[in-house]
Amino acid sequence: MPRKWSVRIVLLLVAYIQMLGQNSSQDQSSKQTNQGQIGYQSAPDADQKKTLLLKDFEPTSMLHATAHPVPKAKFYVIDVHNHVNDAAGIDEHMPPERVVEVMNNTNVKTIVILTGMWGDRLQHVIDEMVKPYPGRFIVFSQIDWSKIDDPNFSQEMVAQLDDAVARGARGLKILKDLGLGVRDKTGALIKVDDPRLDPIFEECGRLGIPVSLHVTDPEAFFHPIDNKNERYEELTEHPDWSFYGPQFPSKESILAARDRVFAKHPHTTFVALHVANWPENLDYVSSMLDKYPNVMTEFGAREAELGRQPRRAGEFFLKYQDRIMFGTDNEVTEEMYRNHFRWLETGDEYFEYWGYPGQGRWKIYGMELPDSVLEKIYHLNAERLFGQFKGKSLAGKEAK
Repeated sequence: MPRKWSVRIVLLLVAYIQMLGQNSSQDQSSKQTNQGQIGYQSAPDADQKKTLLLKDFEPTSMLHATAHPVPKAKFYVIDVHNHVNDAAGIDEHMPPERVVEVMNNTNVKTIVILTGMWGDRLQHVIDEMVKPYPGRFIVFSQIDWSKIDDPNFSQEMVAQLDDAVARGARGLKILKDLGLGVRDKTGALIKVDDPRLDPIFEECGRLGIPVSLHVTDPEAFFHPIDNKNERYEELTEHPDWSFYGPQFPSKESILAARDRVFAKHPHTTFVALHVANWPENLDYVSSMLDKYPNVMTEFGAREAELGRQPRRAGEFFLKYQDRIMFGTDNEVTEEMYRNHFRWLETGDEYFEYWGYPGQGRWKIYGMELPDSVLEKIYHLNAERLFGQFKGKSLAGKEAK
């Protein structure tokens, strides 16, 4: 091979090697550039990476929101909805002195124990909670549904109620099993407006004691337990709280029966518990209160529902400030009460309701109610309610 061709070949090889080196450098630079780019498309494997369980999702809010703790209520409080140390054992028993300590620490003057039952079990609650701490506790009685098939059921329950009042009970509590669980010997559900209950409600009116009535449950409990249900976690935890299906009456039909009771007994004062059991629909609750002047309400275990709609709830509280009472339906702790006070008294935004996320994954907002409204809700309305009591001397006497 001639020498000049050898030189050319060598030069070509050198040029080729240099070109390869430049391409490699460009590729590396391109890779570095691509890795540093901010893209606008979802990662192709994003769905596969979404494996975090809902129960483990505990995000920390990045919202810089001012918090205004409220150690004690601005005015003394009467909690009209509680079950502490009750006859039914709904909550874990607390030493009575600890209960009173919590009350003193938070400005809670009185707690109403709704589930006192009757007879000896009622007497135990009175002896443990009411008598040793005068003015600090009020207890309600209940109906013995085991006797629903007795021919003289109504008269027996009136006598039982009179005995309870003579012992010291100051109201009657109806649990949600009426309309959803209580059945007669035929298997038929007992309706809320069953005529056998009329003499009992009338006796409450005669004695001047309120009937605290809990019928139905949150609206979501009447819907399928699926990915559309905002209380999916709660219903998965408590599947027996689901009332979805043909074996149950509709929420609306149960409430309609309850409202017929309100209309039938205008001289008896009823407390429609849990914001009349439809806080998700304050327009309905408002119309019900407008129609039945003998009905009051409270917000036990419904802080979450009301707190997520602060403007509508605020309007509701202002309009019905003479009909709403303070209730918690929760374990007695300082922090539980303080959470409720913060919701009522401050304008704080986006904080956890008590028990979050048990009822749903949302936060609540304070209503910053005026002092005049707060005082009514904290104690004045409840005092007016219990001021209707006509004395236990009437218990057991025939109505004239």
